[in-house]
Amino acid sequence: MTEVSKIRVGLVDDQALVRTGFAMVIDSQDDMKVVLEASNGKIALERLTVVPADVILMDIQMTNVDGMTAARAIREADQEVVLVFITSAAQFAIHGYQVGALSYLMKPLPWFAFSQELSRCLQAVTKRRGASVLLQSGTSTHRIDVADIVYVESIKHRLDVHTTSGTYSITSSLKAMEEQLDGHDLFRSNSCYLVNLAHVRGVADQECLLSGGERLRISRPRKKAFMSALASFAGGIH
Repeated sequence: MTEVSKIRVGLVDDQALVRTGFAMVIDSQDDMKVVLEASNGKIALERLTVVPADVILMDIQMTNVDGMTAARAIREADQEVVLVFITSAAQFAIHGYQVGALSYLMKPLPWFAFSQELSRCLQAVTKRRGASVLLQSGTSTHRIDVADIVYVESIKHRLDVHTTSGTYSITSSLKAMEEQLDGHDLFRSNSCYLVNLAHVRGVADQECLLSGGERLRISRPRKKAFMSALASFAGGIH
């Protein structure tokens, strides 16, 4: 599994030793990686505006912003992120499910139970990954249905993701986005555009015509492969 497609995990716990132990187990998995660590909810919320996560493992009783308050803020911004509470505070369990937590686990957590929980997280993220993508645009995080992406445009050091509901500017490369959307029928028409074949309404000379009226250039070296991909998509061979 590529680094781009690995499930991104955030660890939020005020005990550094706990975070280190969890990180060692997670980073040993082929399909997961730790992308952020935080010692309290305040730091977690700040870092999540820069580094999105698919799964967040969080303690509750922490200084500054506690885990439950942080979870409510996270859930308001992202309805799909998987939240798991790993804590010694049993009395907050009902609140955990009110914010849509996948699980509420008690410390100390045996290794086998933790491994099982990682498998559940993997299944939960994999189940929804096929339908949406997480975009970090400025200080906001947006979860966009892949079907709503019309095309992705590379402009210098940023990408403009053009969707049916608007355009989102993110810091990434077209290659990284291509890997992230692999298997979802997006294809390059040239070095600057990644096109959702479902939104192509026709081809005229060296341009593809999109559902919103856009006309994107197809480079000569890529035209044969692009037309082949389009024909396969139209014929249901995808």
